[in-house]
Amino acid sequence: MPDLGQDLTGCAELLRRGDPDRFRAAMAAPVPARRVLFPIYAFNVEVSRAPWMTQEALIAEMRLQWWRDALEEIAAGGKVRRHEVVTPLADVLDAEGARLLDALIVARQWDVYREPFEDDAHLTRYLEETSGHLMLAAARALGQVDEATVMDAGYAAGVAAWLRAIPALEEAGRIPLLDGRPEGIRALAEEGLRRLRRARSMRGKVSPEARPALLAAWQAGGVLRRAAAHPALVVNGGLEPAPIRSALGLMARSMTGRW
Repeated sequence: MPDLGQDLTGCAELLRRGDPDRFRAAMAAPVPARRVLFPIYAFNVEVSRAPWMTQEALIAEMRLQWWRDALEEIAAGGKVRRHEVVTPLADVLDAEGARLLDALIVARQWDVYREPFEDDAHLTRYLEETSGHLMLAAARALGQVDEATVMDAGYAAGVAAWLRAIPALEEAGRIPLLDGRPEGIRALAEEGLRRLRRARSMRGKVSPEARPALLAAWQAGGVLRRAAAHPALVVNGGLEPAPIRSALGLMARSMTGRW
């Protein structure tokens, strides 16, 4: 029998190093919820960094395919490969959760190459199938949810994270925005805000057990409001939240459940 305690510790450490914001959100969740969040978020760290670990597209595709194969094993419900992330992941995902995360990997194939998004719909789909599917998979694994509500929150969190990452993406030779003018940035941020407000108006459709998964959106509102008001901050990396205010905001949302 694999030592899930040791695996979960490994997932937590991987998350702490690779995605400090989601690590903090997971640590703000009740202890039983962390058993679910740590492996799902650690999976996301592994998948999101795979395209960036090599200049060879074929190797990056092979790394992503390894994770797709692991998810296929989980979805089938049979024997699953031994791995410090895959093993605890299999303990918390059902077949639908595995399908959501498989679509996340397919969307991440955009990261392997340097082509821009085809159109606004392509960018929206990318954000929904990465950030949105991650949040939905985590929320479903914790409790009852309304899919549309979680996807709205996940999209908003994805837009906020994307706008924060623009300088690094551009430095890496990617073309992350279809319209990098202030008007285009403002429109993207405002759409994120619109969907975040809609999600929060439907809080009651997300069960208390599932709400810890939505804590990952705790910084989205502030980031999106700043981006909408001051689009130039996106270009110069000025969207990073103030640490103390961010910590207090997470604490408040964790205590009240009002993500």
